[in-house]
Amino acid sequence: MIAGELQNLYKNELVSYEEAISKIKSGDNVVFGHGCGEPLMLLHFLIKNKEKYKNIELYHMIPMSRSEYTVKGVEKYIHYNSLFVGRYTREAVNSGRSDYIPCFFHEIPRLFKEKYIPVDVALIQVGEPDDHGFCSFGVSNDYIKAAAECAKVVIAEVNKNMPRVLGDCFIHISDIDYIVEDTQPIVEMKPPQIGEVERKIGKYCASLIEDGSTLQLGIGAIPDAVLSFLKDKKDLGVHSEMISDGIVELVESGAITNKKKTLHPGKIVVTFLMGTKKLYNFVNNNAMVESYPVSYVNDPMVIMKNYKMVCINSCVEVDLMGQISAESLGLRQISGVGGQIDFMRGASMAEDGKSIIAIPSTARKGTISRIVPFLSRGSAVTTSRNDVQYVITEYGIAQLRGKSLRKRARELIKIAHPKFRDELINEFENRFNCNYYDEKILLGGRDDGK
Repeated sequence: MIAGELQNLYKNELVSYEEAISKIKSGDNVVFGHGCGEPLMLLHFLIKNKEKYKNIELYHMIPMSRSEYTVKGVEKYIHYNSLFVGRYTREAVNSGRSDYIPCFFHEIPRLFKEKYIPVDVALIQVGEPDDHGFCSFGVSNDYIKAAAECAKVVIAEVNKNMPRVLGDCFIHISDIDYIVEDTQPIVEMKPPQIGEVERKIGKYCASLIEDGSTLQLGIGAIPDAVLSFLKDKKDLGVHSEMISDGIVELVESGAITNKKKTLHPGKIVVTFLMGTKKLYNFVNNNAMVESYPVSYVNDPMVIMKNYKMVCINSCVEVDLMGQISAESLGLRQISGVGGQIDFMRGASMAEDGKSIIAIPSTARKGTISRIVPFLSRGSAVTTSRNDVQYVITEYGIAQLRGKSLRKRARELIKIAHPKFRDELINEFENRFNCNYYDEKILLGGRDDGK
């Protein structure tokens, strides 16, 4: 624990929640940490005192709480801007009470540094200071470190339960203006339920992952299913915007060693964490794990330096050209760009890299197909058809790179759910003016996936 002058500095910065929130002024731009690192008590007191403010603009990414700042009526005083729409902010954004800002994840710090979004106040959650006065951002480094560096005022929720994650993941107490102390457990994300569909998709994805590969995995049942099929792999590495509990088991089984990584060998590189105490205990003071700002971790030019980089992401819809919508369904914003394109482009540029879109073939309990003739009217194209390599469902693998539009459509129809294939084949025949079942002959007999 800190002592002497640093201890005095810490004590001088220590205030109550009410006093800390009083440092925010009407008209301020306020950026706060996201995911499991959201400073919940600071936000609670801010909303509790909302009527004292006018025209405050809040900026934030993934919500893990019920997001008091989006409750109807709060917008009169505090306006919320989402950088990634989530479960608890979706209704507010689509009703017009809040707004969504599209941006590649790795470029969010740039918004602050170049004053596209000037930062007046940064609300952060960090761990207790070490002997030298440095506090770890712990489970949420990503954009919040840059926000704190750009802010006029930094208010920190110091939580003794925050794991001390190493890397470029620290702020010194001299760079903090006001401190409040918290002892609440860090927000946890419970592992999702993995069903038979997810297991099939996970097995297909794992078949593309070679020994010595470096992995990026997203959030959810499919990434966790993929991990369950990797225990027999050798010398896997991790360079991922986030990790969850499944990574711990692969390290313990010896599948993840990071020995073959060409960038940060021996290290798991991340920018934020979402999991349970099992994950938080694993990363705490663990020299194998290093956290860096998202401007570094998600930079495609950095990602590409990893040999055999494999990224696995998901989406809402894929059309027959291979266009991906991962953030909206029609005009309804349901998610965000996040790091999908960052990693797909980085993996595509890496030597022997692979980018994968992994999805169940249907949604809404099997009533609609995720592989569609056209994206829903108004849907954003998150990932262009030029960026897509593999698309995987429970019915197989479609490799789209280097293929014509006609061949792409055939590959995608093969992995669509059988009950929707007739509709897709009808569109195929109308679009390409040929019989789907004669296509092998029309292409000179070559239908080998090359």
